[in-house]
Amino acid sequence: MCLAIPGRVVSWIDRDPLFASAEVEFGGIRRRCHMACVPEAEPGDYVIVHAGIAISRVDQAAAYQALVDLRACGEEMFPGEPDVGSNKANPSLPGGSFTA
Repeated sequence: MCLAIPGRVVSWIDRDPLFASAEVEFGGIRRRCHMACVPEAEPGDYVIVHAGIAISRVDQAAAYQALVDLRACGEEMFPGEPDVGSNKANPSLPGGSFTA
């Protein structure tokens, strides 16, 4: 099974077309992601990331809904687990803060 997660582009690290990379935030956790498939993404944009590769851009509403859905799946798969889907950075938003 494959899973892709929405994240917010924080900053570009390298814009070289072959080695493009950026820092992307996922619910308060930042990771370096390969960005060659989405060279038009800018800081503040949301991207879908699979296995460390940003594969497409999405709008904020779609990113938020994906995180809501993923949280619901986690709660269904692991009922009663206190940390499933938790968001310590901003408990009012599932999966992460959506501040630009």
